[in-house]
Amino acid sequence: MRARYVIAASAVLTFLAGCTTSAPAGNDGGKDQGTAKSITMWTTEDVQERVEATKAIAAKFEASTGIKVNVVAIAEDQFDQVITTAAAEGKLPDLVAALNPAGVQSLAVNELLDTQTPGEIVKDLGENTFSPGALKLTQDKGRQLAVPSDAWSQLLFYRKDLFAKAGLAAPDSFDKITAAASRLNTGGTAGIALATTPGDGFTQQSFEYFALGNGCQMVDANRKVTLDSPQCVNTFRFYNDLASKYSLKGNQDVDTTRANYFAGKTAMVVWSSFLLDELAGLRNDALPTCPECKADPTFLAKNTGVIGPVSGPDGQPAQFGQVVSWAITRDANKPATKKFVEYMMNDGYADWLALAPEGKVPVRKGTADDPQKFVKAWGGLTAGVDKKMPLSSIYSADVINSILSGPDRFDRWGFPQGQGALVGATLGELPVPKAINAMVNGGSPEKAGKDATAAVEEIAKSLK
Repeated sequence: MRARYVIAASAVLTFLAGCTTSAPAGNDGGKDQGTAKSITMWTTEDVQERVEATKAIAAKFEASTGIKVNVVAIAEDQFDQVITTAAAEGKLPDLVAALNPAGVQSLAVNELLDTQTPGEIVKDLGENTFSPGALKLTQDKGRQLAVPSDAWSQLLFYRKDLFAKAGLAAPDSFDKITAAASRLNTGGTAGIALATTPGDGFTQQSFEYFALGNGCQMVDANRKVTLDSPQCVNTFRFYNDLASKYSLKGNQDVDTTRANYFAGKTAMVVWSSFLLDELAGLRNDALPTCPECKADPTFLAKNTGVIGPVSGPDGQPAQFGQVVSWAITRDANKPATKKFVEYMMNDGYADWLALAPEGKVPVRKGTADDPQKFVKAWGGLTAGVDKKMPLSSIYSADVINSILSGPDRFDRWGFPQGQGALVGATLGELPVPKAINAMVNGGSPEKAGKDATAAVEEIAKSLK
């Protein structure tokens, strides 16, 4: 499965006595079996094609340094269980690749991370060469918990042709989004496709995308749950109006929202940058089906605009994004692991991003000598599965620039407040999607805020 909207259901690692699951075969936990020239890397990029590509990059590193990298693929939804077992057995890997923020913070909470080396790597590579938003989401109280690797952006995709015909402004604020959804909600076209399924993390991510731009946070600086704040209640109200008045009927999820936008049945959709290759007709299992797409498979790509940050009346422009990282464990062969991570963020970086350019936006833009080196390289990488071509040859410069600048402005609930473990735990029980679903089926924004707050408070108590 492609890592679109997957975040570990629970990012809290519980060390259970009597755990019987074995660590991955071949893992030496950084113990180099008689040589200082070997490290083990786990990767959550577990699609076979990506695993083979990662091994090829590791082979280039070995050829240039003599350090062997044992690449072990781990399914993201199995990571908590497997890392718990590895820690109990003293077989931690040296490094975990593509680890999400909740996973990074949970490893830190359980003292499984080396939190010194990542800061050294960022300093050696040049802190100013990284996107500030990516660094913020991988730090805790000034400590660099991991080295940010790459990112995907949450975006609002919209039909530029329909907007132009109706004389509508680009939908980058609550007022403009509502006005466009109302105006374009006619005939066989819905104003927007918006997630409402209660048991789906995609619903929470879609809501959080808007909430961040309206000053709505899950917790405040004192770690008090604030989903019933005026900013959050107003965001619930905005979301409720869109979902109940201008979106598609019935529960909507990650698949139905995409399918309806691809069919030309909605003027806007909230999705991630992973939509870009599919929108361009580069994947046979997810092709655009709009009437115009029969004659021109790239019709939707040509007529789609994207919005990164959005803003509400109570906040400032902000954008949801997922940053994954290189996480170095406490038992790592530190000199060899450090050298490998620096290689992957420099000589091997373009090859790493090439695994899936639409979902691997660079968070390191370049080097001191060439500040745009990796941004330029990303623009030329081929995306797609059944067909391949550079995204820059399909989308306008405005779309590409919006994607590339996203990590500079990324924000997330809980992580700046050091509450990544709480965020991970809420994605197991999904109180916010449940509150949203109840709201759009006859509830109220005020009740949604109160119910979500109470549920998250209970989850927070269980983590103490």
